[in-house]
Amino acid sequence: MQDLMKGPKGASHPVDNVHPVTSAEDSKQPNDRVLERFPAGGARGSWPADEFAADRRREGIPATVVMDLATDAFLVVKAVA
Repeated sequence: MQDLMKGPKGASHPVDNVHPVTSAEDSKQPNDRVLERFPAGGARGSWPADEFAADRRREGIPATVVMDLATDAFLVVKAVA
């Protein structure tokens, strides 16, 4: 799996910031809130979850992308204080 997440030499891929979790409830930060779900089978070169998270960060919302292995989906989550 790590080899799949590596981008071309010297390039930075948006998928590098994805943190796999076994389910949304098992995420490392128990106070995370799911903002949006995206299927993992997107088109090659398309990163809708990362684009959505980047848009939220531009709005001042601390959003990050995690992988929900149980549902095979990328989740955009927001830490809630």
